[in-house]
Amino acid sequence: MKKTNRRTFIKKYGAAVSGVFLAPTIIPGSALGKNGHVAPSNRITIGIIGAGNQAGNDVKGFLRDDRVQITAVCDVNKESTGYWNGKVAGREFIKQMVVDAYTEKHGKKYKSCKGYTDFRDVIARDDIDAVEIVTPDHWHAIPVMMAAKAGKDIYCQKPLALTIPEGRAMSNAVKKYNVVFQTGSQQRSNEHFRRVCELVRNGRIGELHTVRCGLPPGTPDFGKTGHLTETAPVPKGFDYDMWLGPAPEAPYCPARTHVNFRWVLDYSGGQVTDWGGHHPDIAQWGMDTEHTGPVRIQNAKATWADHPVWNTATEFYFECVYANGVKMIISSKEETMGVKFEGTEGSVWANRGEHGANPVGLLDTVIGPDEIHLYKSDDHFKNFIDCVISREEPIAPAEVAHRSLTSPHLGNIAMMLEEDLEWDPVKEQITNNEKANKMLEREMREPWGSIYKGLLL
Repeated sequence: MKKTNRRTFIKKYGAAVSGVFLAPTIIPGSALGKNGHVAPSNRITIGIIGAGNQAGNDVKGFLRDDRVQITAVCDVNKESTGYWNGKVAGREFIKQMVVDAYTEKHGKKYKSCKGYTDFRDVIARDDIDAVEIVTPDHWHAIPVMMAAKAGKDIYCQKPLALTIPEGRAMSNAVKKYNVVFQTGSQQRSNEHFRRVCELVRNGRIGELHTVRCGLPPGTPDFGKTGHLTETAPVPKGFDYDMWLGPAPEAPYCPARTHVNFRWVLDYSGGQVTDWGGHHPDIAQWGMDTEHTGPVRIQNAKATWADHPVWNTATEFYFECVYANGVKMIISSKEETMGVKFEGTEGSVWANRGEHGANPVGLLDTVIGPDEIHLYKSDDHFKNFIDCVISREEPIAPAEVAHRSLTSPHLGNIAMMLEEDLEWDPVKEQITNNEKANKMLEREMREPWGSIYKGLLL
């Protein structure tokens, strides 16, 4: 499939496959793709960029697929605690996970996974077919755009981008370079969310008028480092300056980095954008607004973190009004977590592992062959690899993820200013507030600002 993989195959079995038999040669069935095996020449080689807690979950998803071979793991942190529940992660930890899994699966020591500290070294490898980008939000745009330009297919974790303009630039790059892109909004590969969206799209609840997205509140101390806010020496094996990358310069402290980056606006948008890559994404799927967005953000209010380092919203509420009059509410105070669609003839809702309806009989409604059937995926990682092979579009492409995250980004801005915003989803501009419009973009620290601008199309 790729030149370098084939070169590796020919180098190992070259005498036999080229017809030059210097001695009797037995080629293992696994090398030829027999007996259920995938030939090495046909495996999708993947480099993992970002080796934190989410990488640990995602790597397991790729390790399940025999069509995949992970050959690189990159992270600026060699290995440390500070991830989920204070557990260990980092470059060497995730690399060892890969080595152990393949060694156990194939019965011999796996030696083809290399560690890196600079993502550009992974992207530069011509023997890597695809990359997964599992970095903090402020480190999504540049690696995605570079990988797309290099012709790599991309799985990028949600939320798609730190800002709306960065999301637009990422989607544009994916389209221009014609690469396969999957966003890690894995709820689209869940039958409960798909089912309720199909019911809504086929009119089972009558005319849709309100969608409620219940998101979690607060700033949970996922890394057990929230109290470590004093400036401290940078730990050995951690390239903190590279971790900051395009974000503003800031003194190192444990509360700022690893899994708790989520609560600092320089790197993310708190629960609003973290879960904004999930429930509002499903809302847009059911609303059939995947390629547009609201025209107004209103009634925005928030309580902000009272913390020396963390500054994202801990409680929040805002309404997104669409051109057709449908209102989507994004709030930390909804009675039910997940997504609820309300119509003139009933309602349906879904959360992880469950769904419901009023009246309950709506869930049993049969969707006919001539009605709307939504994209079906039951495994987000498998769907990505399927599409890498087929060159079809995955279930969570860049443009859809960009549009889904627009409302959470606008909500954060509206809550900061405590003002209603008018949004043009075609021009992707705020039309009634120039101060808010300027807040759409973030200045990038050099040299990354110049690198980003050089990648813009």
